[in-house]
Amino acid sequence: MDSDNARIIAERDGAVGRLIISNAKRRNAVTLEMWQAIPDALRDLGAADGLRVIVVQGDGDAAFSAGADISEFATKRSDAAAIATYDAAVDAACAALAEVPVPTIARIDGICMGGGVALALCCDLRLAADDAQFAIPAARLGLAYGMALLDQLVALVGPGHVKDIVFTGRRFDAAEARRLGLLNRVLAKSALADAVADVARSIAGNAPLSNRAHKTMIAEALKTPRDRDLERCRALVDACYESADFAEGQSAFREKRPPHFTGR
Repeated sequence: MDSDNARIIAERDGAVGRLIISNAKRRNAVTLEMWQAIPDALRDLGAADGLRVIVVQGDGDAAFSAGADISEFATKRSDAAAIATYDAAVDAACAALAEVPVPTIARIDGICMGGGVALALCCDLRLAADDAQFAIPAARLGLAYGMALLDQLVALVGPGHVKDIVFTGRRFDAAEARRLGLLNRVLAKSALADAVADVARSIAGNAPLSNRAHKTMIAEALKTPRDRDLERCRALVDACYESADFAEGQSAFREKRPPHFTGR
């Protein structure tokens, strides 16, 4: 990584993985090398069995991410070929995060701008501190974001709100982001870390085959009916009914004890 030690950190604590955006000198702005590192970091997290949830967060509590590191644009987005390389890295990073088979949680402290919003949108759940600030300032920089980001944003908050956000490039706070539907929860800053940990533990304690099936089927539900892979969805449902975890869930319910799921 560069001399500022900007990097993507992948950590694993049992069933819970953590992807950390780390670039303290630039409010966790994402460099080209960091975008390129995200797919490999996610693969590393899932390399061993037992991963059930991933938390995505910034390094520290001042910023989730200020977005792409604009200081590199003069050299790393200097011509058409460089722009294509850069955009491909961003697309690959966002696709890798969106397509992770386990549930993902964005823990959003402080600043969340541009590419940081894109990364948060790729997560399944978004929990934010009450001091979080959001913006998509493309119009202030003379650039345009791709369809993947806008498609996700429109699906969450609707086209009218997206137009307000991108045409003005304005900042808005966590309370407004929650009202718009961008966030699942807003918490006091002092409570965010514990709340995210609780949600992660809750997800990790549930049947992983069920969570993976539901994640896949929700993604299919967002497609037009003719594009949905209904056979795949049915196979995922059948696999849950045929699993040892289904038997374990019934036994635990009858015996009034917490279930112990193995993902099989």
